[in-house]
Amino acid sequence: MPSPLSRPSASLARATLLKMGVRIAIVIALTTLVSYFHMLHTLRGEAVQQMERHVAERSQREQAIFLLAEDNHALLQKALDERIQATSQQDPNPRFDSLFTQLPDGTVRSRTEGFDGTHMVGLFVPKGVSLDTGLRRRILAAYDVAAQYGPAFLSRFINTYITLAEGPVLSFWPGRPDWALETPPDYPTLGYEYYTISLPEKNPRRSTAWSGIFIDPISKSWMVTVTTPLDADGRQVASFSHDVLLDELMGRSINDHLPSAYNLLVRDDGHVIAHPELDLREATVGYDILGTTASAEGGVPPRLDETQRNHLRALFERVKDRQPGDVILDLSEFGEYLAVARLRGPEWNFVTVLPKSVVSSAAFSASRYVLVFGVASLVLELLIMFWVLRREISHPLKALTQAAHSVAAGDFQVDLGTSRGDELGVLAGAFRVMADKVQQREEELRKANEGLEHRVEERTRELKEVHQQLVKTARQAGMAEIATNVLHNVGNVLNSVYTSAQLARERLGRMRLDQVGRVVSLLEERQTDLSTFLTQDDRGRNVMPFLRRLGQSLLEERQELFTLLDDVGRYTEHIGDIVKVQQSHARTPRLNEPVPLDGLVEDALRINSAALLRHQVKEERHLASLPPVLTDKHKVLMILVNLISNAKYAMDETPVERRLLRVNMERSGPDRVRIDIRDTGTGIPPELLTRIFQYGFTTRRDGHGFGLHSSALAAQELGGSLSVHSDGPGQGATFSLELPFQPAEEAKTA
Repeated sequence: MPSPLSRPSASLARATLLKMGVRIAIVIALTTLVSYFHMLHTLRGEAVQQMERHVAERSQREQAIFLLAEDNHALLQKALDERIQATSQQDPNPRFDSLFTQLPDGTVRSRTEGFDGTHMVGLFVPKGVSLDTGLRRRILAAYDVAAQYGPAFLSRFINTYITLAEGPVLSFWPGRPDWALETPPDYPTLGYEYYTISLPEKNPRRSTAWSGIFIDPISKSWMVTVTTPLDADGRQVASFSHDVLLDELMGRSINDHLPSAYNLLVRDDGHVIAHPELDLREATVGYDILGTTASAEGGVPPRLDETQRNHLRALFERVKDRQPGDVILDLSEFGEYLAVARLRGPEWNFVTVLPKSVVSSAAFSASRYVLVFGVASLVLELLIMFWVLRREISHPLKALTQAAHSVAAGDFQVDLGTSRGDELGVLAGAFRVMADKVQQREEELRKANEGLEHRVEERTRELKEVHQQLVKTARQAGMAEIATNVLHNVGNVLNSVYTSAQLARERLGRMRLDQVGRVVSLLEERQTDLSTFLTQDDRGRNVMPFLRRLGQSLLEERQELFTLLDDVGRYTEHIGDIVKVQQSHARTPRLNEPVPLDGLVEDALRINSAALLRHQVKEERHLASLPPVLTDKHKVLMILVNLISNAKYAMDETPVERRLLRVNMERSGPDRVRIDIRDTGTGIPPELLTRIFQYGFTTRRDGHGFGLHSSALAAQELGGSLSVHSDGPGQGATFSLELPFQPAEEAKTA
């Protein structure tokens, strides 16, 4: 049968495990969440960098063929212009007639006899073109240029052809050797896009232009035409063209992509060159995002559903509206990242599209491992803790119950096994220390009280003797001023001594030592189910916090008593120094010592604190941070105590809410420091300001006129001065103590 302690111990273990499990679960959830966002941020950055590198590398590779075409055309322009100039005076007819002939259909073509289109340049002149001498010269010049450079360009381009402004076309196209011979007579050489894109109205910059993509009816291959115009004497003379096969470029764009991403090529006018979702098998023209290709050219574009069209349009608009220099774009409405690079030459846009879900899913997968590992760790931790708690809680609780009985019986020597390093070990140690400290502090407080009363009585007796001796000496030596000064200053400090003694007595009376017995009785009553009482009962759960608070309270009370005793010691020391100062009034030089003035001001306020509190005077300090200075500590303290005491009495008739004492300390010059004591009291009439420091003069009904007089003399002895300012009755007054400023460190150096 389980013991009475096993059930509460098990309940406590389950409750502890539940709380611990909840905390660990929260930590795991937060860790997983943070891991997810961290991985998402990291993977997003890596994906963006990878996309930037990818489009940059691909654009460099794919634009090579287009830049090569522009270089070829620049070479053809120069060669044809030079050839036309060189043959401008030659008779073209004999050579022209030997190479070309006019057919019955009205066209002029290459002669069939001896013509091999795989190695030779073919000519096609549509019917109706007038072949004057100048045109014949240009045809021969273009023929020579095409024959010279066409074979060299064949390694990268399937053909090279030159279209003259009047309509003749000279073509080097080994892939279609009979093109010049089989072209229909009414073939509109100047009407197709490959030529119209070179005209001034469409190409005002007179640069290389690129047609839309189209499918070759013979090879069924997708291609694009690159055309560059040649102008002479302000008019277009010819245009040079290459047909560039796009099958490989389109295939690379679609198939060679980053994992989980795809590529597309799109022109600035919305024509799509390559896209993985475009089915080009039945199309004859490329897809126009803006929807104008089919109506303009009569071709058949690829088919896309409404969702695909909307997606492409949004993507194109985002690419089109990007700022210069933008490489990475965010297509938020479709949850995609875009990386864009320009292909120099045709100025197409190479776009890589990466769905955001790819990045987030990778981050989620990484975070899932963190979550699984955390859950496994949680289960293992709970199992271990359950075993440890069941073994470690019951015995310490039983030992704590026995210790409570011992304390209740008056035996404070308890042993609770404080060698344990866990919370129960700390609790056991604290309980034992508390019992020892309560007994020890009770004895210390009793002795301290007796000692305090004895010291107060002794000091009071000494002060009375000093007072009597001073009065007697003053009468005999005629130094009534000295005795009066002593009585005035000693009286100020003696008030603080009495106040501190009374506060100490009150604190001793407020100590709640009887509460320990009540706690012991309560623990004894619940001895049989102590663990349940301490963990589940409303009163029992408050026992340990109460014991901790009680111990802390006793420590605080002890500290307060020590503080009050220290204050009494300082006050009595100051009384003794006041007496010594007055005894040495014969101007015997006193030794100066390093004194922190801000601490001295605080001491003066502390001496008067009880009286200020009793008179409900608020304090306001503004003390500059200054190094210790060499001065007579006790004379300065005597002056400050007198000034603060006078300020307190000056505010007796001031409404309570307006009673404010301001203390300021600051440098008043390179070698001076000033301490201002300002009150909001009755103020001083102007006619009395000159008499305020005279011996025996006072504005108080029960005053003696000794404090300010002796303070002014002490300030002069210190090498300083004491002054007063008041705006008149009811305006308060400000007393300013100015002292030499000689830092202790500088004095040592000197």
